[in-house]
Amino acid sequence: MRAQFRFRIRFILAGIALAALLIVARLYFVQIVHGDDYSQKADRQYAAGSGGLFDRGAVYFSDKDGDLISAATLSTGFLVAINPQTLVDPEAAYEAISTAASTTISRTAFLTAAAKKHLVYVEVAHRVPDEAGKALVAQELPGVQVLRERWRYYPGKSLASQTIGLVSYGSGDTLIGQTGLEAMYDGTLSRSEDSLYKNFFAELFSNVGNLLVDAKDSHEGAIVTTIEPEVQTRLEHDLKKVSEQYASKETGGIIMDPATGAIIAMATYPSYDPNDLSNANPSRLGNPLVESVHEFGSIAKPLTMTAGLDAGVITPRTTYNDTGCITVNKAKICNWDLKARGVIPMKEIILQSLNVGASWIATELGQDKFRDYFTKLFGQKTGIDLPSEGHALLSNLSKPQQIGYDTASFGQGIAVTPIQMIRALGAIANGGAMVEPHLVSAIRLDSGIVRQLDWSERTQVFSAAAARETTVMMTEMVDEKLQNGKAIIPTMSVAAKTGTAQLTDGQGGYYKDRFFHSFIGFFPSYDSRFIILLYTNDPQHVTYASDTLGPTFLDLVHFLIDYYQVPPDRGVATTTAI
Repeated sequence: MRAQFRFRIRFILAGIALAALLIVARLYFVQIVHGDDYSQKADRQYAAGSGGLFDRGAVYFSDKDGDLISAATLSTGFLVAINPQTLVDPEAAYEAISTAASTTISRTAFLTAAAKKHLVYVEVAHRVPDEAGKALVAQELPGVQVLRERWRYYPGKSLASQTIGLVSYGSGDTLIGQTGLEAMYDGTLSRSEDSLYKNFFAELFSNVGNLLVDAKDSHEGAIVTTIEPEVQTRLEHDLKKVSEQYASKETGGIIMDPATGAIIAMATYPSYDPNDLSNANPSRLGNPLVESVHEFGSIAKPLTMTAGLDAGVITPRTTYNDTGCITVNKAKICNWDLKARGVIPMKEIILQSLNVGASWIATELGQDKFRDYFTKLFGQKTGIDLPSEGHALLSNLSKPQQIGYDTASFGQGIAVTPIQMIRALGAIANGGAMVEPHLVSAIRLDSGIVRQLDWSERTQVFSAAAARETTVMMTEMVDEKLQNGKAIIPTMSVAAKTGTAQLTDGQGGYYKDRFFHSFIGFFPSYDSRFIILLYTNDPQHVTYASDTLGPTFLDLVHFLIDYYQVPPDRGVATTTAI
């Protein structure tokens, strides 16, 4: 009995010692990692009228090697407040504070605040740099308080700003995510007033038998995006170049992995710098790539082609008589050059971008089948993890007039979002399956746990055989037609299609001299790593997308091949895909 009693005592003491060691270890971790947070929060407790120290989880880019690059973080400095009742020399205080502040302070506003003797606390400057704030503290000015402050900071400035989003005050006095990923993942990124103390205990007791808090239940943390910063930078540079060269209203692009839906880069020009909202255009704060709809034009033809092949109403060897123009429900549909081609095979519809050919396939499919395919492609939101996703406009496909189906076959009369279009066309690059486009790959919880997000859902729209047959045609378009055959890459198969759509005039018709240009392409053609969607809205003094977007597409293809060291998929002597 005595031996058993001694064994129990030793076991209990060993358990206590182990728990003590674990607690000491966790305390050390908490102090090293979060020591400044607790110190700064404590420093502010005496400041009358001041809120808690702002806290929020980080947003990261992911480079091609998997390393994390800061996209949104916290910057620390000082705020300056005055106590009008104890302020001795307002003029001297103004000069000292305005010298320290990073932004201009109105002398009139400052002296007006200083004259309000019934107040004891008025904030007069924010985001004062660290060294300037410390220098101001050293002056020990009566009636001037210098307090620690923390704010949201975006190191990349305008880089991916419409995707990352911004933080500002909501309906109350709380800073929340208003747009982009900041809004979509606000529940993960935001911190409540007492979350730092809650997180202290979560950090302290996680992995110690979950004595008080199960860290896995914590939803607060940082988010890791799929955005590759070098690719994002290159995309934004190219979009700006196109938009400025052709004086476009807007130019946008998305680069995505068609097999997983991971978005490598997405941007529009013009954009904004979330660090400088005072100079931002409010209309640019959203993300047009998920919110706005467009009639994309002929980049929809590969979808019509693949639907016809999948349904079995055509084969690659099927021919039709191209008459140059046809009349449907008293409306005239013509090829871009008004010319007839005679009896030709299906691939010429893609290679020569023939509206009459796409209309012919739509008729062969019939209204019910055509509607089924395009509703599956565009009839629902993509589910991308960004707010305010727009709905496609497909009302013409619910009407009995054939003209609505014929025009939809070449991308007019229906309007979809850019993210919907790249998701749909990505099915051709991905064996007929649409994937879930997404921007966040993982959440890094404050406990240290990394939770990978599941984006594995797939929707099989076309057969793999039909998708491959269309891919062959799109690859031949690059090899033979794009830049008159000069765009061919001897060691890499590339599939692509251009689109030039007339802009609506707002009165039920279309402008004859104003266009929406688009371009879609993916490579390697038969085992695609990347799919690229580009568009430019209302470019001036140019008609065709091959001129505005073709060079940009090829620049991005060559950049991605070099940057990711994509291995060649065909021999140097090969000129066309097989």
